[in-house]
Amino acid sequence: SESGFTTDVLALYDWVKARSGNSSIIFWGHSLGTGVATNAARKLQEERGVQVDAVVLESPYTSIRDAAANIPITKIYRQFPGFESLILDSMARAGMFFRSDENVKVLGCPLLILHAEDDGVLPPKLGRKLYETAHKAYRDKSKVKFITFPEKLGLGHDYISFNPELPALVK
Repeated sequence: SESGFTTDVLALYDWVKARSGNSSIIFWGHSLGTGVATNAARKLQEERGVQVDAVVLESPYTSIRDAAANIPITKIYRQFPGFESLILDSMARAGMFFRSDENVKVLGCPLLILHAEDDGVLPPKLGRKLYETAHKAYRDKSKVKFITFPEKLGLGHDYISFNPELPALVK
């Protein structure tokens, strides 16, 4: 469940924090994990008054509903009556929202959004929309960054981490 994922990440955070000394702790989410990362960062901030050192979102989306409505596999089904209620609303009925767009509005930690222009699973427009939402909400605009990777690199949905420039970009 969404709350189960978030609870798991917070337990992992506590475990890492207890063992990391003064090292920075960054939440890094990929795809579905971007919703988990923003949920955990928000909960940590709101319920404990603790801000994670940074959040990195790789191939993110605004909400799970937006993601499901935009993934290519649903394209053929979108034209059929009942698509929204049968597919999109079923996730809400199951308590699955992953509202990264709402979560980033309250975060204050550095936020880095990474998206490949040739992402065939989650369109880059969702990453850009998430960036725009965060950028508008953040007081310190310099803490919000959006980096796209050109199609010619062939990184798609799963291979941003293979880019040799990534460590320098994150740093």
